This record gives sequence, C-alpha cells and structure tokens, in this order.
Amino acid sequence: MKKLYQTMLAGAFLAVAAVPAYAQQYSGPPLKLGVLSDMSGLYADLSGPGSVIAAKLAIEDFGAAAKGMKVEVIGGDHQNKADVGASIARQWYDQDGVDVILDVPNSAVALAVNDITKEKNKIFLNSGAASSDLTGSKCTPNTIHWAYDTWMLANGTGKALVKQGGDTWFFLTADYAFGYALERDTSAVVQKEGGKVAGSVRVPLNTQDFSSFLLQAQASKAKVIGLANAGGDTTNSIKGAAEFGITKAGQKLAGLLVDINDVHALGLPVAQGLTFTDGWYWDTNDDTRKFAERFSKLNNGKYPGKIHAGVYSSVYHYLKAVYAINAKADGATVVKKMKELPTEDSVMGKGTVRVDGRQIHPVYLVEVKKPEESKKPWDYYKILTTIPADEAFRPLKDGGCSLVN
Repeated sequence: MKKLYQTMLAGAFLAVAAVPAYAQQYSGPPLKLGVLSDMSGLYADLSGPGSVIAAKLAIEDFGAAAKGMKVEVIGGDHQNKADVGASIARQWYDQDGVDVILDVPNSAVALAVNDITKEKNKIFLNSGAASSDLTGSKCTPNTIHWAYDTWMLANGTGKALVKQGGDTWFFLTADYAFGYALERDTSAVVQKEGGKVAGSVRVPLNTQDFSSFLLQAQASKAKVIGLANAGGDTTNSIKGAAEFGITKAGQKLAGLLVDINDVHALGLPVAQGLTFTDGWYWDTNDDTRKFAERFSKLNNGKYPGKIHAGVYSSVYHYLKAVYAINAKADGATVVKKMKELPTEDSVMGKGTVRVDGRQIHPVYLVEVKKPEESKKPWDYYKILTTIPADEAFRPLKDGGCSLVN
C-alpha cells in the first residue's frame, strides 16, 4: 500500500483547570478533527502547522472540556498532491475515526476531499482552498467554505483596479484548479467593468524562476499583471517583477491571493503599495489582536492570516452545532445545523452560512504600508474599504449549486 506521508501533530485531548457548571453536558461520542494541510511546502506559512494551532485554540475557547466534549486534533501533510490528500482522507474516515477534515489549501486536493466527504457522509470545513466551485457546481450537503474564495478575491481586487484605470490585464496563472478558477473569476469581473484581458500564461506549481513568464507579461503591455497564484509562487513572482523593474516601468501587479505571511516574507520595501482583498486582518479590534498574540506565541512569532482565522471560526461553529444537537449525528445533519445557526466568535465576528455552504462575512480591500508607516511588528495593512458580507461573495443565484432552489 502506498505510503500516505501522514504527519501526526500532537493531537491531544484538551482540558481546562477550572471547570464551570453547565446546564447541559454533552452526551455524544468523542470528536476527532483532522487538519489536512501543506505542512512544509509553499503554503505552509499560510496554513500548515498554524491551522492545527488555530483549531486547538478554538476548542479551548469554546470550553469543550467543561461541556463534557472530548475533542482530538490530528494533522496530515497532503504535499499539494491530490492523490496523497485523497488517500489520507480515506484512511482518516475509514480507519482512524476522523469526523471532520479542516483547512486543505490547494483546490485540487480540496475538490478530491470534497467528493470523498460526501461519499462517506462526513464533514469538510474548508478554509485553505480558494476555488469558488466548492460552493458552486461542486457544492455538497457536507461541505462549508470559510474565509475567502476566488470570486471574493476577484470581485474585490479586480473591480477596484479597473476603476483605478487598470483596464487591460495579463494573467500569470498557477497551472491547476485554483489558478484556473481565480483567472476565470477575475476575468469575468474585469470584462464586466469594461476592461479587457490581453492574455495569460500557465505556470507550474512551486516555480522558482518566473523570468520567462514575467517577460511574456511585460511584452503584453497590459496595464495590470494579475497574479493568479499563492504562497511561495506569489512572493517569487513579485520578487522577479521587482528585479525586472516591471512596476517601475508602469505596469501594476495585482496580487489576487496575498496573505499577510506573504507580505512578511517579501518585506515592506518590496511589498509596499500592493493592493488586494483579504478575508481577515489581525489588527482590526481588541479581540483579533488578542488572538494574534496568543497564536504567534505558539507559532514561532508568526501572525495568523485569513486561513488560520477561518479554521478557528469553523471549528468553533462546528462545536456549537454538535453541542446543540447533543447526539451522534451524520455529517449532513451536523452541517444542516451549522447552516441554521448564525456564526459568531471573537476572531471572525458575526456571519452566516448559506444553503450553498458559503460562510459570508465582511472582507477588506487593503494596501500594504510603506516601511515608515508601520509602527509595530506585523503592522502591514491600510484598510481602504470594508466590503459588506452581502457584496463580498457571489450571489446565490449565480453559483450553480444544486442545493439552491
């Protein structure tokens, strides 16, 4: 049997020192959550081990142990390979007693896990993958999509840049499901706003040298070069563009999926001025700042991004639904309860889960600060606009989800 490359990460039952009295004590079976992520590759800082930390903090803050709930968290590394991710998912569901799979950056892996989860009638709470197909043509009664998606990113950033005069685009697109979805959704927004797409080039995942691809983008003379990639691919393409003097020559880079950890890796001298849409920012209120401080102490000083916040919020809401049911229930039944209850926690605030599985909340159009504007560690964003929840995500009628009447 093919080795699964599974990384087990300190899964432990959580307890609290002082146990308050609750009117209701949970009487269902123990719960097991699996964080399936990129633990050491190009998406590791955006999700990875930090997502395990976020899940455990959510369990602690929900007071699971005090409510009689035994919750275990394990981690696995899908290595950005759909076959590896699918094998781990099947083993977790069939042999290891996992009830819920969390995170899953990489849309190809997430779409595979999405199908397996429906087949096994378990639960998939996605925060890491971006493809809007998870709540569109590929929606299921067992999956909820947290934090962000390609439609949200495209709608926020694409619309803003076209309105600023960026009416011709050329895309550097990651050559797999995520990149295709992000280019598709952004192209639709650009054209709707009156812009044109001059062309695109598909770039293999985890590319180190973007020279030839950037030269094609430069030769297109498009006003905006759309980076339909993420993680290390985004930072490498931005560094390459700086070396070629592309932005100094007048073309603008659109980071369509940029995370605060990308900005940290680039440094403000390189990243300053980048405009993009983000689903969450740590420095928005006292609660998010407290969460970021706790998280960073457990994550080698690295601050949380939107994926980590999404993992936290999804776990917190899952526990709320299970506690409300207070019985052994199949995956679709728990997800149905999650859709009935409003989402609310100290990290992502208030929101709702729609019938298509899309969790909606306000998001931000941000600009990266100049070095002299940053006053403290990880003080990287200027929030230009808050996009309301009902505008930030694709309308229900446009997604093609079979769950929508």
